[in-house]
Amino acid sequence: MDMRVAAYAVITDADDRVLLAHWVEGRRAAWTLPGGGLEEGEDPQRAVRREVREETGFRVAVDELLGIHSRVIPTEARLSDDAQGPLHALRIVYRAHIVGGRLRYEVDGSTDLAAWFTLTAARRLRRVQLVDIAFRMAKL
Repeated sequence: MDMRVAAYAVITDADDRVLLAHWVEGRRAAWTLPGGGLEEGEDPQRAVRREVREETGFRVAVDELLGIHSRVIPTEARLSDDAQGPLHALRIVYRAHIVGGRLRYEVDGSTDLAAWFTLTAARRLRRVQLVDIAFRMAKL
């Protein structure tokens, strides 16, 4: 069984919009939280700050741990075409706020866009399940 530990951020602005990234890796593109996998030996808070910067252009400060979500994804449900077995996904979700940078898109990565959405608009998007899980954690 593969295992992937990742860190994600719920980021809102003064207009109650949420920042999402458009995930394009795998068979189905969808909107997700900015964030991603930890590098070997990397602290999760450092990882979420790095991933948000890579995917959105923004620098963030981590405010609080919202929760950890664990899920085992069967081989046939994995979105990666080269999956060789089930995946244990361990997702660490933080609330964070922007401290600098400007919106830009990731080039040659797992995402191709980043954008702000009202919560109503975000709920109408094609999104990964983690978005809804994190919204519940953040009481949005």
